[in-house]
Amino acid sequence: MRTNDEPAVLERASGVQGELVLRRAGDDYEIISNGVFLMDTRDGASERLLVSGALDRLPAGAHLLIGGLGVGFSLAEAVRSPALGRATVVECEPAVIGWHAGPLRRFSEGALDDPRVRVVPADLVSWLRSTDERFDGICLDIDNGPDWTVTPGNGALYSPEGLALLTARLTPGGVLAIWSAAPSPDFEKRLRDTFAQVTVADVPVARGLPDVIYFATTAPLYKVDP
Repeated sequence: MRTNDEPAVLERASGVQGELVLRRAGDDYEIISNGVFLMDTRDGASERLLVSGALDRLPAGAHLLIGGLGVGFSLAEAVRSPALGRATVVECEPAVIGWHAGPLRRFSEGALDDPRVRVVPADLVSWLRSTDERFDGICLDIDNGPDWTVTPGNGALYSPEGLALLTARLTPGGVLAIWSAAPSPDFEKRLRDTFAQVTVADVPVARGLPDVIYFATTAPLYKVDP
């Protein structure tokens, strides 16, 4: 018999990357991927900082790429900001997108209906390799961190080649923001080897190591007078 404290399964879906489960635990929701806890709606402070910190480093009217829709905290923060011009969200799981028309809508605050928002149902790594679009900011929350990826293919983004790809998709002076569930000194070094400026923000959590947000800025394009 299930007790009142146990999460209730609301939906199981066969996703692009395996089984996805949406559970309700009291007033909150959890997403489980292939039996592994992925995210929940209990806090969201670090997910919001991922976006607000990027937009704070950019001029008004910024075009933001958000990798991973998740429970919607990041997108809601983007839409709330007066600095946002447009937001492109790449989410590989159709079920996750669909849940934002139902149980998760209040956490994304209906942001998918905002005319500035475009949702692309695609694998982020493959999409980045196929597009020639450039963005003022790229915010990534598709894994538990560079050292704990949800799928093996995502690991390519955190390699030197992956960082070069991300840099190529940024405008001069653009900002890359990456969420991590724990510090990654090796990844931080790779960022510092690639970008002009790197800032690390720790966000305390109830238990365990703090969440970490990495902000990396490309060199601006300077005009040289003849």
